[in-house]
Amino acid sequence: MKSARVLPTASTLKNGMVLVAGGYNQNSGFLSSAEVYDPSTGLWTNTGNMSTARSEHTASTLANGKVLVVGGENIVVLNSHVSYSAYFSSAEVYDPSTGLWTNTGNMSTGRYLHTAPTLANGKVLVAGGYNGISGSLSSVEVYNPSTGLWTNTGNMSTARSRHTASTLANGKVLVAGGFSNVDLLSSAEVYDPSTGLWTNTGNMSTARWYHTASTLANGKVLVAGGKNIVVSSISVYDVVLNSAAMYDPSTGLWTNTGNMNTTRWDHTASTLANGTVLVVGGQNSGGVILSSVELYA
Repeated sequence: MKSARVLPTASTLKNGMVLVAGGYNQNSGFLSSAEVYDPSTGLWTNTGNMSTARSEHTASTLANGKVLVVGGENIVVLNSHVSYSAYFSSAEVYDPSTGLWTNTGNMSTGRYLHTAPTLANGKVLVAGGYNGISGSLSSVEVYNPSTGLWTNTGNMSTARSRHTASTLANGKVLVAGGFSNVDLLSSAEVYDPSTGLWTNTGNMSTARWYHTASTLANGKVLVAGGKNIVVSSISVYDVVLNSAAMYDPSTGLWTNTGNMNTTRWDHTASTLANGTVLVVGGQNSGGVILSSVELYA
C-alpha cells in the first residue's frame, strides 16, 4: 500500500478492485486517506480522502456500488497536556466512479467496534459497538441509502462490541459473541428486518471476541478463532483460540468443528467462490503478528 496502516477497512468494489480506507499509522496517527488496489496489475492508487480520519470503523458496500463508512474513533488533542478519545456518529459515502467521498446522515449514537452488514433490502444495519459514555452498546440503527437517513430499530438483548454479524440466506442477521460491559459473550441473537426485532438463539460453547464469522454456501455460519478471558484466583489473562464452531440457522444450534492449526485473533476470513474459507493473518497467543494462511473446507 502507499501508506502503512492498521485497523482500516477493506471493501471489494463492483469492478473487482479493493478500497482500503482509514486506520492508524505510527507516524501519521489516525488516517483519512484511502487507496484502491487493482488485482489485475497488483498496484495501489491513492483515491480521495475521507472528511474524517478514523479507525475501527466499518465499511459496507451498497447495492449501487458505493461504499458507506460509519463511526470509528480518533484522538482529539486539545493541547500538549490534554487529549481525549472521540467516537464518531458520522458517516460518509465513497463513489468509485469519481473517487470522492460525500458526507451523509449521522447516526444518533457515536460508536466503534460495531458491525454493519448490508441487508437484502439494500439498507445497512449498524449494531452494538462501544463508546466512552455507555461502554458496550445494545442500540441498533438502520441506514437507508435512498434518503441518507438513519432510523433506530429494536435493541439487541445484550450490549456487545467486537462481535460478528452475518447476513443469512433468509435475510435475517446473526450476531455472535463479543464483549458486554461485564463479560465475554458466548450468546448469539438473530435480527428480523421485517419486524425490527431480535430473538435469542443458541449459545456457542466458547465465549469469544476478535473472532471471524463466514457465511458458507450451505447457509451455515463458521465462527473461527478470537480471544477468551480466563479468571483465576490470582490473575486474569487472555487465551487466544484456534477453535471453530458452526451455526445452523435451521436449528439455531452450534456444533464444534475442526480446529485451526494456529491460534489467532484479529485475523480475516473470506468465503471463496469454491466454498472454502480463507483465514489470513492475525496474532497468535505469543503476540506474534502472523503471515500464515489456512483454508477451511
